[in-house]
Amino acid sequence: MEHTRDTARDDASIASAARRGSSARFPATRTLVLSDVRLYREGLAFALSARGEAVEIAGTADSLRRAEDVLATGCDVVLLDVGMPDALDIARALSLHDPPPKVVAVAVSDEAADVVACAQAGVDGYVPRDGSVQDVAAAIDGVMRGELLCSPRMAATLFKRLATVGSAVADTASALTAREREVVALIDRGLSNKQIAHRLRIGTATVKNHVHNILEKLQVTRRAQAAAQVRAQTAAFAGSIRRRGAEETTLDPTA
Repeated sequence: MEHTRDTARDDASIASAARRGSSARFPATRTLVLSDVRLYREGLAFALSARGEAVEIAGTADSLRRAEDVLATGCDVVLLDVGMPDALDIARALSLHDPPPKVVAVAVSDEAADVVACAQAGVDGYVPRDGSVQDVAAAIDGVMRGELLCSPRMAATLFKRLATVGSAVADTASALTAREREVVALIDRGLSNKQIAHRLRIGTATVKNHVHNILEKLQVTRRAQAAAQVRAQTAAFAGSIRRRGAEETTLDPTA
């Protein structure tokens, strides 16, 4: 128990020192370093703050449970050590947070199976095993701008996987129930789970169940991905209807 208190106290000290070293000239990206290796997480926190990047170390933790307090105060990015035994489970759990932080997987191998597993778990960015602190900083900046920074080999692996599953999920949005479509529409408008619950007059737990089912049916890991997929399919369907109507009007001699 004493060791646990010492670890929590030390992690808090690391976060405090890192915040003092973060850049004041730019809006800081609140970042959580999550690793079960103390030297790793403390070293990465100090290295990032020493660079003077626009990164604020919101905290460090050795498990998802100990990270919850930091996540509750607001966190933009989680640097996740994929060497942790439960790293992928943590990534999936983070994707269900409201709102979910961006997840950058650190020390990822170039093996296709590892890259695909991270992608399926909802990881937003990658830093390879031989990556530098500069690569980590670049990955943080990239995911905050909606970009994926990874090695060419990783990119090739992800594109191959995308080509494989693309046809399989082309019409999965049609499997959503009417209520699930309502939930997706509200997610697309930027509403949180609590706001959706209030709007639809249902419990927050019920909304979370709907979101879980939606993510499973659409084979995605994030709320925003689900909303984007349904939006794209709805737009494609509407465009098809418009084109069909235009063709029928052109072929009708009485028009």
